[in-house]
Amino acid sequence: MTTGLGDLGAFIAVARAGGFREAARATDASPSGLSEAVRRLEARLGVRLFNRTTRSVAPTEAGARLLERLGPALGEVASALALVADFRDRPAGTLKINVPGSALRTVLPAIVPGFLAVYPEIKLELVADESFVDVLAAGCDAGIRYEERLAQDMIAVPIGPRVQRFATAAAPAYWDRHGRPEHPRDLLGHACLLGRFASGRLTAPWEYVCGDEIVRIDPKGPLIASVGGGTDLMIDVAIAGGGVISSFEDWLRPHFESGALEPVLQEWWDSFSGPFLYYPGRRLVPPPLRAFIDYVKASAMGGA
Repeated sequence: MTTGLGDLGAFIAVARAGGFREAARATDASPSGLSEAVRRLEARLGVRLFNRTTRSVAPTEAGARLLERLGPALGEVASALALVADFRDRPAGTLKINVPGSALRTVLPAIVPGFLAVYPEIKLELVADESFVDVLAAGCDAGIRYEERLAQDMIAVPIGPRVQRFATAAAPAYWDRHGRPEHPRDLLGHACLLGRFASGRLTAPWEYVCGDEIVRIDPKGPLIASVGGGTDLMIDVAIAGGGVISSFEDWLRPHFESGALEPVLQEWWDSFSGPFLYYPGRRLVPPPLRAFIDYVKASAMGGA
């Protein structure tokens, strides 16, 4: 037997107010609506809950017993609902985001520390994954990917730099030994370090753009490493003089600044739009995710 909380609430309101009109004034409901709810409850229970006269409404013995037990129980329900509402007003809980390694390195360091400081009751879990995934099936609230890999039914919010570039570099000692390229095709004679996606596809060809000219080369080299997890290894190999690397400019920039890597062909570096935070638009947005979205938007406007 299923009894609605609304009918139980109507019963309690009438019992405490001593009448349907009085309860209607107290609850902003209609007397007829309350009367119908009580009749529905009595029919489900099979007992009369109120003795009604033209002058008064008083609980029967069964009604009094029910009121005695229901009061504390519905108080607990109200407290539980208030706790959930508190999540809406003061975001708390776990936020799980599926993220490629490039975003972990080039986008999130500028966002995560401030976000966690503003929302200390939110636990952020970042899942590194290079493939595009169904975030809900993967148990995540949202993901970060680039525009060409977003499904059409997703809501996408720009996150991080809006323009990024792929950079090409090697250790200065490597260039001293093998010569610095003056054109992208010169790289065909060099030891190039390649990445492989989870799908099996290589990070090739390498594409270069200068004005109206587009050049794609199929590089060869001594090392292939997994995209994301293996990128740091490729960088280490490049710094050690083991070959040429092509990766996100933001990921390599610290090594440019330290002098460990020397960039080449800057005028040919290809640019592309920055990543997006994406999430399904077919359901209510969980409060931790809503807080993260708002923080990202405020950060983009310089407000965080």
